[in-house]
Amino acid sequence: MGLFPDPPSPAPAYRVLARKYRPGDFSALVGQEAMVRTLANALRTGRLAQAWLLTGVRGVGKTSTARIIARCLNCIGPDGSGGPTAEPCGQCLHCRQIAAGEHLDVIEMDAASNTGVDDVREIIEAVRYASVSARYKVYIIDEVHMLSRAAFNALLKTLEEPPPHVKFVLATTEVDKVPATIVSRCQRFDLRRVPVATLEAHFARVCQAEGVAAEPAALALIARAAEGSVRDGLSILDQAIALGAGSVTAEAVRQMLGLADCGRTVRLFQALVEADAQATLAELAQAWARGTEPSAQLRDLLDVVHAVARMKLGAPAEAAWAEADRQIVEALLPRLDFPQIHRLWQLLLKGHDEVARAPEPMDAAEMACLRVVHAAGLPTPEDLARLLEGMPGGSPVDSSPDEEPPARDPTPADFEGLVALFEERREARLARLLTDAVGVVRMGPGCLELAALGTTALPDDFARSLARHLETWTGRPWEVRLSATAPAGVVSLREARVRRAERARADVLGHPAVRRIFDAFPSAELLEVRPGDEGAA
Repeated sequence: MGLFPDPPSPAPAYRVLARKYRPGDFSALVGQEAMVRTLANALRTGRLAQAWLLTGVRGVGKTSTARIIARCLNCIGPDGSGGPTAEPCGQCLHCRQIAAGEHLDVIEMDAASNTGVDDVREIIEAVRYASVSARYKVYIIDEVHMLSRAAFNALLKTLEEPPPHVKFVLATTEVDKVPATIVSRCQRFDLRRVPVATLEAHFARVCQAEGVAAEPAALALIARAAEGSVRDGLSILDQAIALGAGSVTAEAVRQMLGLADCGRTVRLFQALVEADAQATLAELAQAWARGTEPSAQLRDLLDVVHAVARMKLGAPAEAAWAEADRQIVEALLPRLDFPQIHRLWQLLLKGHDEVARAPEPMDAAEMACLRVVHAAGLPTPEDLARLLEGMPGGSPVDSSPDEEPPARDPTPADFEGLVALFEERREARLARLLTDAVGVVRMGPGCLELAALGTTALPDDFARSLARHLETWTGRPWEVRLSATAPAGVVSLREARVRRAERARADVLGHPAVRRIFDAFPSAELLEVRPGDEGAA
C-alpha cells in the first residue's frame, strides 16, 4: 500500500438526453412513419438508390436517419451471414462501430466547415478505392446546402454514377439552397415536424426510463416549445429535470421558458373581451412580474382565440385548462361571434409582430392589448347600420341578388369606361398614358378628342393606335384627334379622380349621421370613402 490512497475512479460522464436517446434503428425514429416505410421497403426489395437527400428543420432526425441507413446497408447479422436489412441487428461489428462513430467506411462530413471544392475532390478521389471492411462505403454530408457552387459542380458526376460500393446520404435544413441538378440525382425525403401529441408521448417514455416524475401538463408545454423538433424538446426536458432536481412540473417549466400561466392568460382574454382596460394592464403587469415574456403572452392569447374559434364549432375546451378557466371561456362564448373572433385574431397577430420589433416589448404588448380593448368597445357594422337607419339618405341600399345584370355594350359609355377597356385588354402602357398624360375634350359615339397635358411625351402613333384598338374591340370605326394644348379646365383622369375623392370625403364628413358617429367616438378616423348608389349618402 502506497503512502497516499489511490484516487477515486472518475464518475462516468453524463450523456445528455438528446444523445442518450438518439434513435439507432427505424423503430426508434419518432414521427417519420412515411419515410421509414419507404426506406424499409426499398431495403427489403433491394431497390437501393445511389444517393438520398434528407430535408427538414433542425432536430427531426436527419443525421440519425443517415446513420441508420449506413447500418442497414452494412449489417451482416449476429452470425455474419446477413445482407442489407431494414432491421439492423445492433450486435455485429459494423453495427457497433457505426453506432460509435468509429467505422472507417462510414465517412461523415460537415459541409458547414468544409465548403470548398478541394473538400469534395478528396471524396471524389477516395470513392475509387474499395471499402475497408464493410459492404458499402457511405458518405454522409451534413448541411450540404453550405457547399460552394464549385463544390456542387465537382460532386455532380460522382453523385450521378458512383461506384457500386459507394452510397451518399445528404442532409440539409435549407433544401431551396441545394441546386436542382443535385436534388434530381437523389431520392428525396422530407422529414416532417413531429406532432405535439407524438412528442408528449415520447418525452413521457424518456421520463419513465430515467425514473423522473413529470406532470403531463409540463410535457405538453415542452412539446409545444420544441416546435416539432425532437432534439430541441429533449434539451428542454434535460434542463427542466435539472431545474426540478429530478421532477418536472408545469409551473417550473413555465418559469424556465418564460411562458404565461394558463389561468392568467384566460383572465387576460376575459378582460380584453369585456373591454376592461384597467384589468388588462393589471394582468399584463402581473405576468411581467412573474417573468413572462411579452411575446409569449401574446402568443398564448392567440392560442386562446384559436381554441375559442374551435369551441364555437363544437370542439372541446383545451385539456390544459383548469375547470374554472373553462367556465370563464364558456361564459364568454355567447358574446362572441365569428367576425369578432377573427378581428381579435388579426389584432393580436399584428400586436405579436409589433412586440417582436419594438425596442420596449412590454410597452408594445400593452399598446397592442389596449388596441384590442378599444376595438371591443366599438360598435359592430350591424350596430352602425342600425344607427344610420331612419336618417335622411341613411337607409341601407337594398340590392337583390336575383336581378339579372344588363347585357354589356362593347362601346365605352364614358372616358373612364374607355380607359378600363384598355386595362382589361392588357394594353397597360396606353391605359397609363390615357390616365396620366392626356385630358378628354370631347367624346361621342366613334369620336374621341384628347388634349396633351405635357406631363409625359406621347408616341407619334398614339392617336392611330387608340383608333385601331377601339375599332377592333367595338366593331365600329373611330376618329381619334389629339391637340397639342389643353383648353382651360381640362385635366387628366387621375387628377379628376383625386378631386372627386376630395369632394366625396368632404361631403361624408359633413353628413349629420357621420358627425354623430364622430361625436360618439372622438378618436375614430375616416379611412376610406366607398361610392354607393346615386341616392345613398
